[in-house]
Amino acid sequence: MALGQAPWNLWYLALAGLVLSMALFSIQRGSRAALVVGWGMGTGYFGLALNWLTEPFQVDAAVTAWMAPFALVLMAAGLALFWALAFWGAAQAPRAKLFALVAAWALAELARGYLFTGFPWALVGYLWEPTQAIQWVGWTGSYGLTLVTLALAALLASALRGGWRSGAAGMMLLGGLLWGGAQMLPPLQDLDGRPVVRLVQPNAPQTQKWDRGFVPLFFDRQVEFTAAPAQDGLPRPELIVWPETAVPRLLENAEAELRVITDAALPGRVVLGIQRSEGYDYYNSLALVTQGPKVEAVYDKHHLVPFGEYMPFKELFRHINVSGIAARAEGGYSAGPGAQLVDLGGEIGFALPLICYEAVFPQDLRAAARPDLLLQITNDAWFGNFSGPYQHLAQARIRAIEQGLPLLRAANTGVSAVIDGAGRVLKALPLNEAGFIDAQLPPPLRVTLYSRTGDLPLLALLALLMVLAFVPHRRKTD
Repeated sequence: MALGQAPWNLWYLALAGLVLSMALFSIQRGSRAALVVGWGMGTGYFGLALNWLTEPFQVDAAVTAWMAPFALVLMAAGLALFWALAFWGAAQAPRAKLFALVAAWALAELARGYLFTGFPWALVGYLWEPTQAIQWVGWTGSYGLTLVTLALAALLASALRGGWRSGAAGMMLLGGLLWGGAQMLPPLQDLDGRPVVRLVQPNAPQTQKWDRGFVPLFFDRQVEFTAAPAQDGLPRPELIVWPETAVPRLLENAEAELRVITDAALPGRVVLGIQRSEGYDYYNSLALVTQGPKVEAVYDKHHLVPFGEYMPFKELFRHINVSGIAARAEGGYSAGPGAQLVDLGGEIGFALPLICYEAVFPQDLRAAARPDLLLQITNDAWFGNFSGPYQHLAQARIRAIEQGLPLLRAANTGVSAVIDGAGRVLKALPLNEAGFIDAQLPPPLRVTLYSRTGDLPLLALLALLMVLAFVPHRRKTD
């Protein structure tokens, strides 16, 4: 099942695994056995899909490498509890236990995207990402596509036990997902006359990023890329985007660096990742800067990484000398006020900023007004060189499809990419390569259903399905 996630993208094996998991559930006797099956499968699934979780602990290996196996095992086993509860609950349904499992499992996937700050990485529905069926997320959202995927697996599992009608319905649903997704894919847009943007990728390994001997090298490299002539016969970019924490000073102390950056960017504006402080609080921020230098807008990351950018129960962990791995400030970062739009000016319009793993959460893209584009800055050097960066990119693509909006993605070590509102990567810089790309910004597509409704309709549907599955019907008596 985990092989359906990037970088493997073996969606057909993932679907087969889901079918077998449904079949395995259907032969269990008792809720305790079902709980063990759900927990065991979930632990294996998340253990492979989230194998990149060991990478952040290798950055300062002498201090934190010992935590890596514990972090992966505990995270996999903890997330598997959502599945275990779904399997346990479904086994207690008075009838149609496979139907109950579909509803309970989908509800569990929705819950892990919201509860305890949420972590919806490697959703079951993401197995469709390498296929055109992923276009359905513009209608259903990722959690809704997960529900449909589980229903498909249940129908095919019923066919294994002789339910030919269920098998036929499952094949029709599979065909509808693939064919319907292909019909939804819009043609490539005409970009003639569209504004030019530049994405800068310095390729600073995390082990060197804050090393005083390398900091000037990476900063100068980004300035050089910013000042470079335009590519592919395009005019100078109107907007240049640097990745997360790209400037090695706090915003309030970085006037000299910002002057160098904005002079190199003439006549364009620059969006960059930078840290800032306000009193005793530190923020992981995005800033829009222009000539002067002038800071025109600041966005503070609001969905922080627990145990990375801040420590829950920090007083407890302080006693064993454990602090947030990615937090530069001793006490960790503070959360910003929430989603907000940044006016990038001219024909570019308003952007919804996303810093690093904020792009993992569909619900974080609900702003007061519809933006013209999504703008993600990230430092995927934390995620290693195998599965993590590619899974993060895949989720960024899905966010673009859900909203019908283009997405600009500047990543420290890659993959930086220009993505259109149908999730197509129009131009990209490979992982672990320093450079920059110039591209014309795609226009927004039409408003999607999911961007209007969010997850509330799905929550209502799941509540109805749970009632149908678990509330006994009363039989009429004379």
